[in-house]
Amino acid sequence: MDQLLQHLRSLGFTEMESKIMVELAAIGPSSGYEVAKRLGLSRSNVYAALQRLTQQGYLRCGDGEPSRYSVLEPGELSRMISGRVEASLRYVESEMPRGGPDARTFYNVEGERNVLDTLVRRLDGAVQEIVVDVWREEAALLRGELERAEERGVRLLWAIGGEAAAPAALPVWPPLGGGYGAEGAGPGRRFSFVIDRSWCMLGMRQEDGSAQAVVTEHRVLVELLLSHFMQELVLFGLQQDMGAELEERYGPRYRSIAEPYIGGDQ
Repeated sequence: MDQLLQHLRSLGFTEMESKIMVELAAIGPSSGYEVAKRLGLSRSNVYAALQRLTQQGYLRCGDGEPSRYSVLEPGELSRMISGRVEASLRYVESEMPRGGPDARTFYNVEGERNVLDTLVRRLDGAVQEIVVDVWREEAALLRGELERAEERGVRLLWAIGGEAAAPAALPVWPPLGGGYGAEGAGPGRRFSFVIDRSWCMLGMRQEDGSAQAVVTEHRVLVELLLSHFMQELVLFGLQQDMGAELEERYGPRYRSIAEPYIGGDQ
């Protein structure tokens, strides 16, 4: 129930309007007095909300005394809301001023839901290419969107981490001075996306599901992520073709190469 009310509020209905619509959908045609009594709300406020919802077309008011109100069937209600939202979005897209400077700024996105929503919107708009560098856990969250992109003809380039990750993966840099930030928080799992070589997101997701990311269309970060992705693929290719020789010379996972730069105690 709480989740349904939350979604109705996100569509622009007030808390009272949301409760009234759910109540009418559950109980059926009712008078304003009955609705106010069941919800424990002020009759004057309920009557005002019923009038607004009726004028907007979401409720029907039957003849007779007292007037009895009923909400549209779920399918009809969702089509009405969808049509109005789409009409508003089309208007905003066509009329929103476009004269501002193209600053190519960086901005932060916090919270798993916000990060995923931002990614889904961009993945759905991808035209040519998506470069994905994630762990298996995060890849699973976006499987549907990525599959639909492939079906549209968008090229997907993958680098997947996890238990079966390639041994040529780059090392994790240890923190300077100890600690990764918040007390008790580990380094998490890094992820990055580059879409159409013009937009990118770089972020981190923790075991508890919390996430934060930086998003930009700045060319420098886009190119850095693409270079890092290419480097991982090159290292993976070298491991596949020359793994035995490299391990014989440098040791397992080639730690002797990285230790002078990142320290041996990880």
